[in-house]
Amino acid sequence: MPELLAFDCSTDTLSVAVQHGDRVVARTQAGGAQASAALIPLIHELLAEAGLTLGQLQAIVFGRGPGAFTGLRTACAVAQGLGYGADLPVLPVDTLRAVAEEARHATGVRQVLAVLDARMDEVYAAACDTTTGTCAAPHLMAPQQVEVPAGHLLAGNAFAAYGERLPADAPRHACLPTATALLRLAPALLAAGAAVPAAEAQPLYVRDKVAQTTAERQAAKAKAEAAGAGAAGPALPAAGADPLTREGRP
Repeated sequence: MPELLAFDCSTDTLSVAVQHGDRVVARTQAGGAQASAALIPLIHELLAEAGLTLGQLQAIVFGRGPGAFTGLRTACAVAQGLGYGADLPVLPVDTLRAVAEEARHATGVRQVLAVLDARMDEVYAAACDTTTGTCAAPHLMAPQQVEVPAGHLLAGNAFAAYGERLPADAPRHACLPTATALLRLAPALLAAGAAVPAAEAQPLYVRDKVAQTTAERQAAKAKAEAAGAGAAGPALPAAGADPLTREGRP
């Protein structure tokens, strides 16, 4: 097994893990605004516990998004800095893929519709098939627009905020994109050539605009309510479909 460092701070929970051979050491703690200050000390703590230095790692794995903008920027900046400093490749992994892997690991279900709370009365969603290792492009939508493909488990962290507005007839599993899920995904992604030089590490944004005026928020809410009351929202593409998302920096 490769020696790897993995971390995710795309949600309100900060998750870090280090793999040394067959041994994995991991921690989770409060993230959000605290992630930028807590991430590097926690990385050093876990590397020491695992008996590794940065130079002994094969790669740095991080959750690239979608998720909280501040958390994604923090993860990307730390991955770039550590990668530059230790001359290591970095492996960006979609957070919804990590959610699907965490759900598969916990339940055994291999077809997962991953949903993450995107705030602003919306969710990020993507259909994933963990058997083939494919995930559709993440989409941003109102909770009531989510449609769960037949046979899929609905998994993620959106139930507390939007549980009554998400499909009620699909099985559910509450989970987060964890660093240990990233570690489980990493070997196949590394073998497929998904690692990139530190300079090329970029966050994945699905929502281009973070701040909205009061009028824009009200208009978006009215549009979402109208969509929920009328025709069904846009169907999510199957895992492996062509990406429709936008990537870039605000």
